[in-house]
Amino acid sequence: MSGKPAERTDRVVSIKLEGELGARRNADAEHEREIAIFDLLEENRFSLSNGVPGPYVLHLSIEDNRLVFDVRNEAGEPLRRIGLALGPFRRIVKDYFTVCEAYYDAIKHASLSQIEAIDMGRRGLHNEASELLRSRLSGKIECDSPTARRLFTLLCALHASGREAR
Repeated sequence: MSGKPAERTDRVVSIKLEGELGARRNADAEHEREIAIFDLLEENRFSLSNGVPGPYVLHLSIEDNRLVFDVRNEAGEPLRRIGLALGPFRRIVKDYFTVCEAYYDAIKHASLSQIEAIDMGRRGLHNEASELLRSRLSGKIECDSPTARRLFTLLCALHASGREAR
């Protein structure tokens, strides 16, 4: 027995946003994207429902109005490709962008209580979006709430890049 704990297989070890070199929303959104990737790689619970073990390399993209999860093994071999229609996310992404813009503006000009109120709304939308994402992935990909929250942030980053690149 080596004493070294077994490496977890229910996790993402690398993430790539396809099209991430496109336009960025703003410095605050770019910072959020970087933090979401860092935090997701530091700690996540992610597994394919079909039982194929990880660790996984995840390529996220938006193609033909679908959020695509291209899941690969560490050697880069495809394991599963899942597309989710973006329609169910439209309202919440739009609302999230609006609240985030208000939050970033409030940081510069508003009182602490106003900033806290906006941030509560932002966190509430983020929680709602992460639960929607988990529900839409059910039976395909299993992930915990913190992982789903970070994946939603990355969906927003992809969506913003796609909107501004047009």
